[in-house]
Amino acid sequence: MTDATNAIPKNEPHPSSTPRRIVVGITGASGACYAVRVIELLAASGIETHIACSNLGKRLLAEEMGITKLDPDALSGGHGARLVIHPGNDVGAACASGSFKHDGMVVVPASSNTLAKIAHGISDNLVQRAAQVTLKERRPLVIAHRESPIGMAEIEAMRRVTEAGAIVAPLSPGFYLEPTSIQDLVDFMAGRLLDLLGVDHGLAIRWDEHLRARRTQSE
Repeated sequence: MTDATNAIPKNEPHPSSTPRRIVVGITGASGACYAVRVIELLAASGIETHIACSNLGKRLLAEEMGITKLDPDALSGGHGARLVIHPGNDVGAACASGSFKHDGMVVVPASSNTLAKIAHGISDNLVQRAAQVTLKERRPLVIAHRESPIGMAEIEAMRRVTEAGAIVAPLSPGFYLEPTSIQDLVDFMAGRLLDLLGVDHGLAIRWDEHLRARRTQSE
């Protein structure tokens, strides 16, 4: 009989086929369309996407997108098999642990309340806990803040999380690509957030590509 403790050499790496993983946190600031678009793009790219949604995030999805249940297919545009949805108040979920390996987290949209809680290390729900774990493990954390205007409390919280290693990416779409629809504006920010997470996408959000297209049209 083989001794189970000696079955695998301790100094040899274990083979791994783990796909890329991204954690998405959804909170109650207006901007549900941004969250859904980011999730759609991640899932379409074949990325294992873990969802943590606060109670106010659920209300947001219902009021702004008509999504009354955290259904994987509804959130991902039909790629539900690539989504893992965690209970929003379960701070003992897998993605709340530092041992949970992933490639980054984005909180989209991020309310000022969530921003402040992350900045001060307070965890009342899974979004906040997963974000704090992401910071302490030195993994990419993108906070897509949506509220405006901002006061000194938000500015101070942004400073604290930036010093801790996060990227604050306000949901402020640009207009230099000449958008013609709300979807163009949503895609602009969704593409920028994926860029910050190091995820490839095919959205036309590049200024150089826009200039090249302009030159081609004028020739």
